Amino acid sequence: MNTTSDAFDPTPIFAILLQGNRLDRETTKHLFGAMMTGSVSEPQIASILTMLAVRDLDPEELTGAAEIMARHVTPIPTNIDPSTLLDTAGTGGAPKTFNVSTAAAIVAAAAGTPVAKHGNRSRTGRGSAEVLQALGVNVDAPPEIQAMCLEQVGTCFCFAIHHHPATRFVVPVRRALGFPTIFNLLGPLTNPASAKRQLLGVWDRQLGPLLAETLIRLGSIRAIVAHSDDGLDEISISAPTTLWHVENGAVRVEHICPEDVGLNTCPIESVTAGGLEQATKLIQSILAGTERGGSRDMVLMNAGAAMLAAGGVSSLSEGVRAAGEIIDSGAATETLRRLGEVSRSG
Repeated sequence: MNTTSDAFDPTPIFAILLQGNRLDRETTKHLFGAMMTGSVSEPQIASILTMLAVRDLDPEELTGAAEIMARHVTPIPTNIDPSTLLDTAGTGGAPKTFNVSTAAAIVAAAAGTPVAKHGNRSRTGRGSAEVLQALGVNVDAPPEIQAMCLEQVGTCFCFAIHHHPATRFVVPVRRALGFPTIFNLLGPLTNPASAKRQLLGVWDRQLGPLLAETLIRLGSIRAIVAHSDDGLDEISISAPTTLWHVENGAVRVEHICPEDVGLNTCPIESVTAGGLEQATKLIQSILAGTERGGSRDMVLMNAGAAMLAAGGVSSLSEGVRAAGEIIDSGAATETLRRLGEVSRSG
């Protein structure tokens, strides 16, 4: 931790936050820039994150923090146009499934959508990093290999701990706090390949409009933010889901249920996983086309939404049908195999 005389003094910002006032974008950028360069002590970081967590964030605050975090990211050296790239991510803090966003990313990539899947480990032990590693992917591949995966396979995994070194000053504090903070939102907003298309899940319905408005400010081309009535940070097979569609600088809200896209509502127990081994086997079965229950249908809904955000289909129903065809053709399993192979090269 930086203890030199140029250490940042957050006292004036404490006063703003304690009075219940918002930070403007530039003040937020100044604050988070100091946090990411080691100029703020851990107790001060804990105070800042807590004060931001106990009240609603403003899009200008989240945008400013994301802009600074993006400046410190270790990028993927790819020539793929960011305007065509998609990311699928949850934000944590919700009941845990078998990691639907990871399976959906593989299906979307198999359908021809370039996917730079950004993710991390999870306290549950079945985050995208753990799941992909168990599926045979080298999650610690350097950026050059990630770029090779993206260009040769159509997808790659961007392990957050390798792409956001500046957050090392914040990680111990987040771990000690034990509750979701603004950094749960910042990761999905700062893709290392600068993906401009997103399917993002949020753990709290109130975060939907916040994320949507922030994505507009960050220049997203097309995005879908999701939160389900049963508390999932993804499109649910077991309850209605609210979608915030971001496109052309505007937000459109939609409420959907499985029946709207030709599927049946299933119990939430059909999509929860008891551990990493169970989650891995379930994803393998879904991608192979041998799993035909609610877990497959949930992947179809989320993969379909990913393809919709990418512009590959014109409706969620079309995306669901396309995702099923991709799985049944064997393309999803082949994409996973190739991702594992190329990620371990070099």
